[in-house]
Amino acid sequence: MTKKDIVREISQKLDLKQTTTKKVVQMALDAIIDVLVTKREIQLRNFGIFRVHFRKPRRARNPVTGAPVQVPEKPAVRFKPGKEMARRLQQAHLANANRRSESGTTRRRKAAD
Repeated sequence: MTKKDIVREISQKLDLKQTTTKKVVQMALDAIIDVLVTKREIQLRNFGIFRVHFRKPRRARNPVTGAPVQVPEKPAVRFKPGKEMARRLQQAHLANANRRSESGTTRRRKAAD
């Protein structure tokens, strides 16, 4: 699903113009980014917690030349789902597992090379 799909779905449910809905969705996303930049954490009840952490600097290799390079410390965002999201994901997982077992199909994992 893309942001465009989310905008379309919300605008249909609320009977709003897509241009208006797009502005609201973008403002919400911008607000989340602003909070992460300034406070490094945002908690959205029943959804989850976004936290900024910093990846340690490390040595790596240039895949083309094989020369060693130093990769600097950089920020990354981690997400921990909230209780409601975790509960709904678990319900969906169980429902899908039940459908697969009833149809006699199972998901096969790819063998490691």
